[in-house]
Amino acid sequence: QVQLVQSGGGLVQAGGSLRLSCAASGLTFSRFGIGWFRQVPGKEREFVVAISRSGGMIYSGDSVRGRFTISRDNAKNTADLQMNSLKPEDTAVYYCAATYRSLGPDTIFDYWGQGTPVTVSS
Repeated sequence: QVQLVQSGGGLVQAGGSLRLSCAASGLTFSRFGIGWFRQVPGKEREFVVAISRSGGMIYSGDSVRGRFTISRDNAKNTADLQMNSLKPEDTAVYYCAATYRSLGPDTIFDYWGQGTPVTVSS
């Protein structure tokens, strides 16, 4: 059974940092690209960052480029999202996801984590 279990969300003041983690099981982790997405109630899900299976390719959304960093540890089957210089507009539920497909525009992700809320106060 494939599972992506997230942790690390919470409340932080603007300008602060949070680190989200995604622990995978039930799949060969190194064969999957990993992405992070976020969603606010009433809005569509937004792409945040993604990392290729080897870690050699990283893609970032414009709104987080330079502030958010994605990483992965294939030996531990984990992927992290380091969020720095957080802004109130970063408030959302964050999801990690895994895809067996090549990363690119509109990549379909096969598995999703449960989501974890991040709230950034003014």
